[in-house]
Amino acid sequence: MRRQAAATRGAENLEPLLATKEIVIFCGSGGVGKTSMAAAAALEAAVRLGGRVLVLTIDPARRLASALGLEGGLGNVERRVPDDVLKQAGIEPRGELWAAMLDTKQGWDDLVLRHAPNEETAMRILDNRLYHNITARFVQSHDYIAMERLFDVHATGKYDLIVIDTPPTRNAIDFLEAPKRMAEFFGGRLLRWLTMPYRMGRGRGARVINVASRPFYQLADRILGSQFLQDIAEFFLNFQSMYDGFVERAHAVERLMHDRRTTFAVVTTLEAAPLREAEFFMEELVSRKYHLGALILNQTLPAYLRSPEGARVADALVADPTPAAGALVELGIPALSEPDRTARVLHTVGESFRNFAVVATREAELRAELAEAPDVVVDVPRFEGDIHDLAGLAEAGRHLFGESSGNHR
Repeated sequence: MRRQAAATRGAENLEPLLATKEIVIFCGSGGVGKTSMAAAAALEAAVRLGGRVLVLTIDPARRLASALGLEGGLGNVERRVPDDVLKQAGIEPRGELWAAMLDTKQGWDDLVLRHAPNEETAMRILDNRLYHNITARFVQSHDYIAMERLFDVHATGKYDLIVIDTPPTRNAIDFLEAPKRMAEFFGGRLLRWLTMPYRMGRGRGARVINVASRPFYQLADRILGSQFLQDIAEFFLNFQSMYDGFVERAHAVERLMHDRRTTFAVVTTLEAAPLREAEFFMEELVSRKYHLGALILNQTLPAYLRSPEGARVADALVADPTPAAGALVELGIPALSEPDRTARVLHTVGESFRNFAVVATREAELRAELAEAPDVVVDVPRFEGDIHDLAGLAEAGRHLFGESSGNHR
């Protein structure tokens, strides 16, 4: 993939940004089209920039596989979108498009095998009956494994560009904090207190409990049972043996997130609730010193609604639609053969245009207000239907890259 040295600040589309980055993390609240925008950006990057491009979805929604034409769905292992599938959609990419969806269970297994001090400890963790339930229910478990997966994929050097589709915005903050919080959890006071009797005892299940902690364990024994406490303590004792690996990886992941090769793209509509979420997340990114590369405004109204020519025509139709109605009647079109009815329709069209123009102008004002923080602000207009296939992704991608066929779906 060709790398451009030019600064991206002030660019009008995503091309220079994606050409100079290796990781682009798409964030946004639910229902704003974030998954579609991430996939569209990855597709268009493969088409225009070449190289190997991977789109990795963290959101468990499975729409992406269907849109990319990948039968059988997506899993933890990356799959290439076949060239013949792309060609059937009229797409001729210079590079390769790959896709994957995070498998949290597989990610945890890989993490244990990587960070455990030895194979015996790894097997004890993997065989522990609490392992699956605990890892599946850890707060931020999904987010932490996502960071691990991203780090591993990037470290392979296999892909020129990795596009990440994250969970909704508030979870995306968790995504940023997951490595730090997981490290804090496995080294925290609560975990040390829970496992203290087993760390202090001699032999499997032995207990040496001080006076301060005795009431807690007596109550826990009555409620949960001694065997349960022993199993969970053994699990965490084994897990704590990986603490140094957790901390080291957390620091490495954080460095990668702040690296100049990584950027964030916030996706939103201009509706009140998602827009507030987007503003919140952009403020968080800036305050945490992450690179805010792009703001993508999805489902916007077209620019022609703000044109002076359109406004003049709309004003004329509202003021007196009779001349225009007479001209249409003279064309001999059966549906327009009644002057009074045609005039009423044209009057309604003029009023509708003016109403939409007000909204479009407000959108433009909001866009200008939001444009200060990100390097790039891109508009993607509202399509007639949902994006559900490669043709739709390609159409959205052309808007992201500053080009449109003019045929909104």
